[in-house]
Formats: sequence, structure tokens, C-alpha cells
Amino acid sequence: MPAALTVADVRLSLGGRVVLDGLSLTAAPGEVTAVLGPNGAGKTTMIRCCTGLFTPDHGHIEVLGEAAGSPSANARIGLMPQAAGAWSGVKPAELLGYLASLYASPLRPADLIAALGIGSFANTPYRRLSGGQQQLVNLAGAIIGRPQLVFLDEPTAGLDPHARRQVWTLVGELRAAGVAVLLTTHAMDEAEQLADRVALLNAGRRVAAGTVAELTAEKGLEELFLELTTPGDTR
Repeated sequence: MPAALTVADVRLSLGGRVVLDGLSLTAAPGEVTAVLGPNGAGKTTMIRCCTGLFTPDHGHIEVLGEAAGSPSANARIGLMPQAAGAWSGVKPAELLGYLASLYASPLRPADLIAALGIGSFANTPYRRLSGGQQQLVNLAGAIIGRPQLVFLDEPTAGLDPHARRQVWTLVGELRAAGVAVLLTTHAMDEAEQLADRVALLNAGRRVAAGTVAELTAEKGLEELFLELTTPGDTR
């Protein structure tokens, strides 16, 4: 089956600083690909390139068989950013209802609200929600259109263990439905639990890739992370 996402030798500089340096990776339908790396390694920048927010200086990105950022590709992807300030004054129930109206065959907002435990704050303005609550709303917004490829940028940051497990369950359901999921995370246990494949980034480069079993054959994932990455990278 063709890859849902192909990132090939992508290079990007911002403000005179190299952020992505020959990065290559793929994500397959029906699999979870976890992208790990220290702060500033290029994870979020890579996602922005895949959704067309940034244009690489060099290399090629193909999303669901289309050029990254093309209308036909973006119509079939979902994006959960780390922050969504533009939603500040909107209530989650209203927001999800509006987003659902943009798609021909969306998931039911009520089902997502129940699955992610959003009900108790569904009518509270987004700006008044805790960081963890905002994360859950961001995730619901990313998948309501039944995407074929979904980007989840640190989806469980700030969540308590109960909510975290709800997100894990939902990610598993996406995989079972054949969706390609690419997520970034700093939680090694999360990557080990959820991922079919892992790509480890440092300073904009891929320094390791493979299945969790392959990467942890001789040492733990956290030990490998510490060995291959540089703390405090600012790229």
C-alpha cells in the first residue's frame, strides 16, 4: 500500500538557522508513526511543511499522493496543533458543530464529546479551559472530518492519566480504521504503547528509525533518545 506521507530529503532554514536538515521519513495507512526529539529538533516545523504552512527550501513532501499543502491533500488530513488561539471565544460544542458542517460525512460531535470526556466543559468558552481540556478539543477538531492522515502534535501534553488513556484509545481506533497517524511526543512510554514505527530527530535530522521492537532490541527507547539527541537544541 502506498505511503500516506513521504518526506524526502527536506531542508528548511528560518531566520538564517537550519531547522530541517535533509529530513526523510514516511507514514503508512493504518499505522501510528511517532516522531520523537528534543525541543527544537524540528518536529512541529516538519508538520507545518506537511500541511503547507511552510515551503521547504529543498526536497519533496507527498501527502496522500498529492503535493503538500494542495487543496486536495489538505481536505483529507486532520491537524491537531499544540495551540489553537483562534478558537478563543468559541464553546467546544459550537466549534465541533461548525467543523462538522464543513464535511460531507463527519463524525458526530456528540460521539466525540462523549469519547473524549468533553461533556462537562462543552459549553465553556475555549479560552477559559485548562490546557488539558483545550488539548481534547483540539484533538476532536482534528478528526471530526474523518481524515485519512492525521497529525497530532503532542496530543497528550497536559492531560491527566484518565484523559491520556482516552486519547490512546482513540488513536488506536483511528489506526484500526486505516487512518495514518503521525504524532509527536516527549513521552517514551506513549511512543512504546502507541507506535508501529518511530522516527527519532535531532537538529533537524533523522538519527534513528524503525519499529519499537527494532529500536529497543538492545536498550530502552529513553536510553536511545538520550544517547542520540542533544539537550536544549535551539533549531
